[in-house]
Amino acid sequence: MKLWDGRFSKGTEARADAFQASVSFDQRLYREDIRGSIAHATMLGQQGILSGQDVQAIVEGLTGILADFEADKLIPPPGCEDIHMWVEQELTARIGEAGKRLHTARSRNDQVALDMRLYAKRTCDETLEALIGVLNALFALAEKHAEDIMPGYTHMQRAQPVTVGHWALAYAEMLLRDVQRVLHAKNAADSMPLGAGALAGTTYPINRDSVRQQLAFADITHNSLDTVSDRDFVLDYLHAAATGMMHLSRLCEELVLFSTAEYGFVEMDDSYATGSSMMPQKKNPDMAELVRGKTGRVYGSLLTLLTVMKGLPLAYNKDMQEDKEAWFDARDTYIDCLAMVQGMLSTMQINTRRMEQGALDGYANATDCADYLVKKGVPFRDAHTIIGQLIAFCLGRGCALHDLTLEEFRQFSPVFDQDVYEAISLAACVSARNVPGGTAPDNVRTEVARARARLEALTDAT
Repeated sequence: MKLWDGRFSKGTEARADAFQASVSFDQRLYREDIRGSIAHATMLGQQGILSGQDVQAIVEGLTGILADFEADKLIPPPGCEDIHMWVEQELTARIGEAGKRLHTARSRNDQVALDMRLYAKRTCDETLEALIGVLNALFALAEKHAEDIMPGYTHMQRAQPVTVGHWALAYAEMLLRDVQRVLHAKNAADSMPLGAGALAGTTYPINRDSVRQQLAFADITHNSLDTVSDRDFVLDYLHAAATGMMHLSRLCEELVLFSTAEYGFVEMDDSYATGSSMMPQKKNPDMAELVRGKTGRVYGSLLTLLTVMKGLPLAYNKDMQEDKEAWFDARDTYIDCLAMVQGMLSTMQINTRRMEQGALDGYANATDCADYLVKKGVPFRDAHTIIGQLIAFCLGRGCALHDLTLEEFRQFSPVFDQDVYEAISLAACVSARNVPGGTAPDNVRTEVARARARLEALTDAT
């Protein structure tokens, strides 16, 4: 029997019943549903709407259901519509008439909104914890490799030397912005919706602020129509997750490239790689590839909910039941991918010698060689042309800039002197870029400390 079937003369067709049921996926909200119901019942008792005896029975019954559910002693039976109605039915079966009074001054619409906001806040906290894990792995890499040199790229071509620490901090900057986005999503969810009723509020003398305080919300919602039809806070999380996955995908793309034999910059730990069923020599960066691939899945979840919400009139519509599967999947995917990336970063081996050689072989010090001439009084455009000719000469000889003799340098400009070798050393190239935000080792160390402080300030606010 349905809790709402008094007006109906016959039951729902079996396929329609299955089509509209959501308990298979919304049962993950059981903690939030029970917690919210306990707060609601407590408030009804405080307001004299329910007797103290009823409230005590309800709270004890709900506490027992929660304990049994978490001990895997309870499973919603087939044919159950959703987690919210199942909990109420189970409660009534345990405590009798008092269980039927729990839903006083409440609709499933504001009940669902409450559960989802509570779950959204918990999800944001779990996501923040996972983001912090990746950030700490990046900070550790940056500190360890503050002086190690690698080629920096533009257009996927070797461009200028940077430090490995500077490279790691580039991704740390992205993830710090991701932290801000997740915090915004948490703040968006931090208003207590119970009391909105189905759409217009309730005639009972409830105390919404009591429920707000019990459930540790910052505020209450302020328009009942908007309250039951708002899923912006879910969209905010999905946007944060989609952007965060884009950042993880960029990082994993580089890890996949860097782990090829052609680059040889990194080697994935065996615990984060797989082999081939046919080719025994293979070591594949499958976890990085999967993170890259799962990014589209999270994008799809964002687009799903945007599309669900785009044409809905006020207030609640059954379409909104489609919010949960996309949201839950995006949440699980994002947190799982963060864990994989943290593991890869914490265990992979970095071939610093190969990285430095890559910067030398790619003439990454060419700009510094041009700057050397400029400091000797040669106009930059002339210096640019001279170094271009010098690179063409080196390419023809199959050598690097530092392999040239001073006489060979002077074939292209008489201002070259012995100090050119120090000026174009990779260590000098990166150390000279000591402007704030630059790749110089001392600057990298400063920025690690600054980034750690920024992260602490952001998360302390929660």
